[in-house]
Amino acid sequence: MIEKHAAQVRKDLELSIVIPCLNEERTVGDCVAQAKTFLTENRIQGEVIVADNGSTDRSADIARSKGARVVAVADKGYGNALRAGFSAARGGFIIMADSDGSHDLLNLMPILDQLRLGYELVVGNRFRGGISKGAMRWHHRYIGNPLLSFVGRMLFRTPVGDFHCGLRGLTREAVAKMNLQSAGMELASEIIVKASILGMRVCEVPVRMLPDRRGRAPHLRSFSDGWRHLRFLLMFSPRWLFAYPGLALLAIGTLVSLVLSFGPLQLPFLLVDFHSFIIAGTFMILGITLLSFFAITRVYTYHTGLLPKLPGFYPLFKVLNLEKGLALGLVLLLLGISIMLYAVYQSQTAGFETIGFVRSVRLVFGGSLAVILGVQVILTSIMLSMLGIKISHPVHEVDTVVRG
Repeated sequence: MIEKHAAQVRKDLELSIVIPCLNEERTVGDCVAQAKTFLTENRIQGEVIVADNGSTDRSADIARSKGARVVAVADKGYGNALRAGFSAARGGFIIMADSDGSHDLLNLMPILDQLRLGYELVVGNRFRGGISKGAMRWHHRYIGNPLLSFVGRMLFRTPVGDFHCGLRGLTREAVAKMNLQSAGMELASEIIVKASILGMRVCEVPVRMLPDRRGRAPHLRSFSDGWRHLRFLLMFSPRWLFAYPGLALLAIGTLVSLVLSFGPLQLPFLLVDFHSFIIAGTFMILGITLLSFFAITRVYTYHTGLLPKLPGFYPLFKVLNLEKGLALGLVLLLLGISIMLYAVYQSQTAGFETIGFVRSVRLVFGGSLAVILGVQVILTSIMLSMLGIKISHPVHEVDTVVRG
């Protein structure tokens, strides 16, 4: 369990600068000093919070000596550290930054200015602000970050061009609405995705990226953390991952299967028959499976708070409850079994190479598809019921702030 560090907002504090830390004794002191200098030179009432994620070196003591308020976070993970720091923050605005020395903490006014203008999330863009030589590994700069940011922009229609910049600002209200859940590095993506889903005002500002000064390998693991970000983005967009491919496969498979169920189709240069019938049936099965996964994933992410917006198909559960889903699945299952039994009977009364036998083979395949569809409907209905589907509309605090 993540430690609770809930803090009351202080009206005299405008800004909280939150810095997660894990064994950063070589750099955390300078980061805190820069953040304190920024507050002093710009006459900003604020505080610096170091969310210490179980450091075994002198990081926490050094941070305190430089004037930071240190919050101990027992649960490991970048996301856990930041969530605890956000919870402990007492300012109206929050700026998060890394403790490795890669951020220019003396130049945070562009972020704060945008927060003052009413933006709820302000994200730094290192590609626009400048990346110093040696500050970012080449495969992160030219492959990983651009690719993941492109996927994020495509899926969630956000203006953010650098999904993984650790320097960004938020309002306290935005943090509360987001109901952040991620324990690890994917929290960076969760912040942007939820801001987009909730219709928040989002912008980005150019920021400089400097080489980190820790003198050791970073905590970031290129492939595994990159995959976690991509997996997270796809999980937050079950329509693209499951629904759209499923609808396409189901539509194509159903159309071709219906045509071929009456017999072969002679095209100008091709005879379309059993082979295409089997492929079309496979498309149908895959499409049905993907749509089932879409429904299950979408409901799960809603009830766990990962996706705060109400699923568009949710009102259907007032009509299609568990019992009706089981009944529909059972009808399809019995229909499929009946068709297959009839096909077996036909095959016994017709010899090989006859029209009756060929028709029976088509019937067997059609009946098999009906059986698979029926079982899929039954299992999906049970799974949705287990996830807590209710006819009444569940109460979510964030429903009132969702646009559209």
